[in-house]
Amino acid sequence: MQITKRNVELRVDDSLMRMYIAAPKLAGQYPGILFYSDIYQLGGAIARLVDRLAGYGYVVAAPEIFHRLEPVGTVIEPDDLGRMRGNDAARRTAIADYDADARAAIDWLKQDSAVLPEKIGTMGFCIGGHLALRAALQSEVKAAVCCYPTGVHNGKLGQGIADTLQRLNEISGDVLLVFGTLDTHVPEEGRQAIDQALTHAGVAYRKLLYEAEHTFMRDDGYRYDSAAADAAWAELTAFLAQVFGKQAVN
Repeated sequence: MQITKRNVELRVDDSLMRMYIAAPKLAGQYPGILFYSDIYQLGGAIARLVDRLAGYGYVVAAPEIFHRLEPVGTVIEPDDLGRMRGNDAARRTAIADYDADARAAIDWLKQDSAVLPEKIGTMGFCIGGHLALRAALQSEVKAAVCCYPTGVHNGKLGQGIADTLQRLNEISGDVLLVFGTLDTHVPEEGRQAIDQALTHAGVAYRKLLYEAEHTFMRDDGYRYDSAAADAAWAELTAFLAQVFGKQAVN
C-alpha cells in the first residue's frame, strides 16, 4: 500500500511538538497508531518503521518525545554522545509531560478525518515501548505493541519514579510485548516482573521472545538482527490486524 508523509505541529503546554505522520495514500479511514521512537527521536531507522507500518493500512503519528528540550526537527545520532544526550533528555522530562503528550497525540488522531476514532493503538521501541504501554492507560487505546520496553520493571522513565506497573489495571486494550532474551536493559527478572504485574492486573497480553539483544529491530545499529526483526514484525502486524478486525496487508 502506497503512503503519504507529512509533519504536523501540536502545542502541548506551550511547547511545539512536531509529529511525523505517515498514512495510506488511498482515501478512506484507517486505525490510528501513536508511534514512539527510542531516545534518538525520528531518525532514518525509526522513520522507516513508521513508513512501513503505514503501508499496512494505518495512520501513524510519531511525536518528537523530547520537544520540550530539543529544537524541532532534532535527530539525535545513535552514537556514544547521542546516547548520553538522549538518556539525559529522558531523565529531565517529567513523567506528567510524557502523559500530556500522549493525551494530545491521541486527541489529534481521533479528530483526523482519515482515522477511525474507535480504533486507536500504540507502538514503541525502547523508551518508546514504555511510553506505548503507558499511553495504553488511556481508555481509547485498543492495542499496544511494546518492543523491548525499558524502565517498566524499575520505574525509570523520566523525573521521579514511573508508576506504570502499579497502574496496569487501567489498561482496557490488548498488549503485545516483544523482547530479546539477550537484552541486558530488560533482563529476565525484569520481564518476569512485567509478566506478573500484567497478569495480576488482568490485562490481555502476549509476550514474544527472540534470541536477540536490545534494539534488535533498529536496522542501523550493531545489535540489528534481521531474522528476529522480520519474525517480530510479522507477529506484531498480525496482532494489530486481529485486534482491529482488519485483513493484514502483504
